Parts: sequence; C-alpha cells; structure tokens
Amino acid sequence: MTLENKNIINFTKNAIDEIKYLYDVGKYTCNFGLRLGVKGGGCSGFSYIIDFDTKKEQDVEFAIEGLKVYIDKSQELYLYNCQIDFKEGLENRGFIFNNPNATDTCGCGI
Repeated sequence: MTLENKNIINFTKNAIDEIKYLYDVGKYTCNFGLRLGVKGGGCSGFSYIIDFDTKKEQDVEFAIEGLKVYIDKSQELYLYNCQIDFKEGLENRGFIFNNPNATDTCGCGI
C-alpha cells in the first residue's frame, strides 16, 4: 500500500536534502527506500532507526518528494506526527527526531 502525502512523519527541507544526497551517494537501486522505526534500548525506552532498506510485507509505505519511506505497521503509532530534521554544525551533525509522542527523554540523546 502506497500513500502519497500521508502525514505520518514530517521532514524538514534540510532532512530531505540530506536523505536524497545519501541515497545518491550510496547508489541505491529503485528497490530501496528510507526505513524509519524505533527499537528498544536507552534509558528512555526507545531509540530511532533511520536507514535505507527494501520493503517488507508488514510495512506501511509512503512517499516524500518521490522517495519511498517504509515503516513497520507495528511502529507507526510511535512515529506518528514526528518531525525529522537534519542539523550540521560544529558540535552536532545528524538527524534529529522531534517526536510529540515521546513522554520522556534523557540527557544522552537516546
């Protein structure tokens, strides 16, 4: 199932630009898309997953500016309405997940 413009996750322009750059540099085929998810661990319970992967049977698929995005159906609830940004600076460089569903965070950033 592909849902264009379904508001599961929002990406900033910086995040979209970096994702497209990484996709191109990695020379991924059209079978690959961006995988987003959560995994257990860290002192607040979850950490975020962002990687390139192929679609799995249990995935929800949607598109952001032509790039396929996959989220396991069981994790969609945890990521709903999350915003992903990309920051590049002297102290920090990477993707930032701003999740309104998160009830707690810690100082380690996980």
